[in-house]
Amino acid sequence: MTISSSLNASVAGLNANATKLATISDNLANSSTYGYKRSEAEFHSLVIDGSSAFSAGGVRTTTHRLIDERGPLVTTGNSTDIAISGRGMIPVTESVALDNGDDFPMYLMTTASFYPDENGVLTTDTGFVLLGWPVESDGTVPNYPRDTMEGLEPVQINVNQFAGDPTTRMELGVNLPATETAADSDGDPLTLSVEYYDNQGTSETLTATFTPTVPTSGTSNEWTLVLTDSASGGATVGEYTLTFDDSRENGGTLASVTTVSGGAYDPTTGALTIDVDGGPIELSIGAIGDTSGLTQLSDTFAPTAIVKNGSPVGNLTGVEIDENGFVHALYDSGFTRTIYQIPLADVPNPNGLEALSNQVYQVSSDSGAFFLWDAGDGPTGEVVGYAREESATDVAAELTQLIQTQRAYSSNAKIIQTVDEMLQETTNIKR
Repeated sequence: MTISSSLNASVAGLNANATKLATISDNLANSSTYGYKRSEAEFHSLVIDGSSAFSAGGVRTTTHRLIDERGPLVTTGNSTDIAISGRGMIPVTESVALDNGDDFPMYLMTTASFYPDENGVLTTDTGFVLLGWPVESDGTVPNYPRDTMEGLEPVQINVNQFAGDPTTRMELGVNLPATETAADSDGDPLTLSVEYYDNQGTSETLTATFTPTVPTSGTSNEWTLVLTDSASGGATVGEYTLTFDDSRENGGTLASVTTVSGGAYDPTTGALTIDVDGGPIELSIGAIGDTSGLTQLSDTFAPTAIVKNGSPVGNLTGVEIDENGFVHALYDSGFTRTIYQIPLADVPNPNGLEALSNQVYQVSSDSGAFFLWDAGDGPTGEVVGYAREESATDVAAELTQLIQTQRAYSSNAKIIQTVDEMLQETTNIKR
């Protein structure tokens, strides 16, 4: 009977609008929840093919979460608050799963606030741990596979950690007095001491002794450079014969460097390698014809530029995460060490991810397999530290839909009331 199908269709309409109301209420309740992705209910008509008279089929609903929608980013005061400026998600796992060793599940988040727990592991208040690839001591990241979790481990910050940065490179800019290579000079050596740091952060000294070659007449423009290392008991680690140009075009610059002992000099780069007690140091003294390294001008002996890397042992004072997902440990000595890289996971269908509590998602058959990208590469955006992603809920839009849903619900209820009255009229025919 057509009138009965009207009743059934209206009941279906009430249920559909109740489902719509549930999604709106969930969205409004989470309008201040960081990283919340709004839910949406879609209506689909049902058609029942009647033989002669039209029969109302009604409506059904499907709900889904719009995970690919992004909320606005806001700044915070915590360096390990993370958001993504675009596509991509942060890999995390449950802290309780770490007791299983390396066998822990991977979940995904678009934003989170991490703080070190009692073991220094970066963890959210809801118990999810940040995952990343450990960085080698030389700053490189091993070539891990991008379609598995291999290599990912909890990001751990040891707040009481000490670390030193050994010196591996040094640039030596010194002006030698041209008058000292003249026939009437006294030939006394000139000494310059440069501090460097060994593998344990201990201060050591590299001493450069410049001895002029005094000719019987005229000027030689030649010096002997001897390098000694305090960590090696004052042993000589390199000896070189330096000859300077006295032409109008290149006067005062290096003309040639002859290696007597130690690492060979490269005239193109102006660098040589010396082996101190803790290992090799690349020492740049300037290329041939270069005015920024060793020079011989006038009558003044003075360093012009001494640049080196390395630092003494320092105490960890904080961490920061850059736009490429690298976690940097900061020390009070001024030393910065890169300790982890946070990759960004992407799936073909983000809306197909399985949504869990606390704005956490899990890969499913609908989402497709994940791939781990370097932040900013491929389809992924950059990592933003000191930031959180706000809820994707538009309160004004949700309230507008609330009014529409309320009216639709009332209309369906009115149809049920009307059908009831019509059925009553049908019953009255028998009177």
